[in-house]
Amino acid sequence: MAETKARKVPVLGKTTKVDVPADLFAEAFHQSLVHEAARADANARRRGTASTLTRGEVSMTTAKAWRQKGTGRARVGALSVPNRYGGGAAFGPKPRHYTVKVNRKARRKAMRSALSVHAERGSVAVVKASDFETPSTKAAAEALTKWGAKRSTLIVILGEETGLLRSFRNIPRINVMEVGAIGVVDVIGAASIAISEGALEVLSQRAGKTAAATGEDSE
Repeated sequence: MAETKARKVPVLGKTTKVDVPADLFAEAFHQSLVHEAARADANARRRGTASTLTRGEVSMTTAKAWRQKGTGRARVGALSVPNRYGGGAAFGPKPRHYTVKVNRKARRKAMRSALSVHAERGSVAVVKASDFETPSTKAAAEALTKWGAKRSTLIVILGEETGLLRSFRNIPRINVMEVGAIGVVDVIGAASIAISEGALEVLSQRAGKTAAATGEDSE
């Protein structure tokens, strides 16, 4: 297998740069795939718990409101009809799921496209978890300012990197997420993105071309 070329991105809070795999950050932009994957991500996060009562579910008598003839009023049936106050809803929402299926290869390519957009415009950086073993919001804010991060910024970490979580989570408009939870909608919705070294390895296994070629899937 040919050796994977690397791209260089800055290290958060430092003047040095590190290599990141080109197969993850050198994908051409595929607008339709990114839109499809982002839409699927957003739909999957909808709770789908909205519910209304139908005519058969409202607490209402089933008796006829008044007799058919002799009152001088228009004839009427049950009071549970939708056009009456307290009646059931017509065609109202019921609990459902909004998930949309996206093929695995398309989802991977969409993630690479979204990450590559950040790489091309210089809005992606690597953050070292070892620099924040002792949590410090002040140090995190200074590192972001030194890098010139644009808010909102997405910080991608591993679950066990609690130092990073505690350092960045209280900074306004900074979104800290575990790598297993991020989707294309999160990547394209962020003005800047910083990824820990451990999370970068997981992303390579999850969406890189090498992982796709070998059939690996950690999603």
